[in-house]
Amino acid sequence: MHNGATTFRLFVNILLVILVSIVLVDIMGPTIRRFSGPPKSTPREITPRGDLADDEQSTIELFEAAAQSVVYITTLDRRVSFWTLSVIEVPRGTGSGFVWDRDGHIVTNYHVIQGAKSARVMLSDHSVHDARLVGTSPDHDLALLRIDIAPDAITPIAVGTSDDLRVGQKTFAIGSPFGLDKTLTTGIVSALGRTIEAATGRKIEDAIQTDAAINPGNSGGPLLDSAGRLIGVNTAIFSPSGAYAGIGFAVPVDMINRVIPQLVAHGRYVRPRLGVYMNDQYTGRFTRRLGVDGVLVLDVVPGSGAERAGLRPTRQRADGSIAVGDVILEIGDTRVHSSSDIFNTLELYRSGDAIDVGVWRNGDRVSLRVVLE
Repeated sequence: MHNGATTFRLFVNILLVILVSIVLVDIMGPTIRRFSGPPKSTPREITPRGDLADDEQSTIELFEAAAQSVVYITTLDRRVSFWTLSVIEVPRGTGSGFVWDRDGHIVTNYHVIQGAKSARVMLSDHSVHDARLVGTSPDHDLALLRIDIAPDAITPIAVGTSDDLRVGQKTFAIGSPFGLDKTLTTGIVSALGRTIEAATGRKIEDAIQTDAAINPGNSGGPLLDSAGRLIGVNTAIFSPSGAYAGIGFAVPVDMINRVIPQLVAHGRYVRPRLGVYMNDQYTGRFTRRLGVDGVLVLDVVPGSGAERAGLRPTRQRADGSIAVGDVILEIGDTRVHSSSDIFNTLELYRSGDAIDVGVWRNGDRVSLRVVLE
């Protein structure tokens, strides 16, 4: 009897141990498995991709070719060290640019280098070169730098045209937004003939509007067409926050191709001059009173093409009354409404060109032939 009770208790104890073990395994199993490592697995089978789409391949080829011409620009200031009283260079800002020719000329925006004491240029091979300033045209927001380098060590960018662009064409912007070198963004020509303001306050006409993402640091970089040709220099964005908002602007390449050769040759842009003085604010009341939409000639530069052609200035008579001079209506075939219109139209010509100037004179329309200076 005693042995039977002992055997029964032993059986019950064993059964309790088994039940407790089962419960513990159920509770502690996830923890044990966690510490014992993840379950064994093998990588997923790779799905073949196939060939790249034609437009992807063409974009890749465009970027790889054009990126060889794009540079990263760091501008520097000079400061006096508090501890050593020696002059040191400190970073001031960054921007983008591109190789113009094999002589080492680098094109960028004027506002990228404005106020800087010096600049350094990093090429596509990540070599860094000290740059010197060749010339600027603030009215066009353009600047030209030069680095000392062998002609075969750099690749000039391919140059296109902008007067034949159409809204809807693809655009490609390459630059260094926020210091991120060699960034490509894509978009389309959103609009043409836009007017933007240069650092001098002068209007830049015929700017290209694009939705390719342009951010701080893209300034001075190239805007390309689908053939990889330069069609503009990225120069400005419209954004309340200062970052990409879908509207960017570029200086058109036709303007660049007029300005840069003069910076190479003269270090400055030599604007063709008509030889007259104008002031829209002062003369607007006269043209409104006359009912004429044009630009009143205040004075004529002695010995200028305008004087030789016979343009008449505005004069004050002996009795104090005003003798209104000629009012310029057209330059060539282009209608003008302000002095900015005249300046922008004259940029289509060169010094020495003879152009027809249409004027209003005492109620009559007169055409004069003026040689630009």
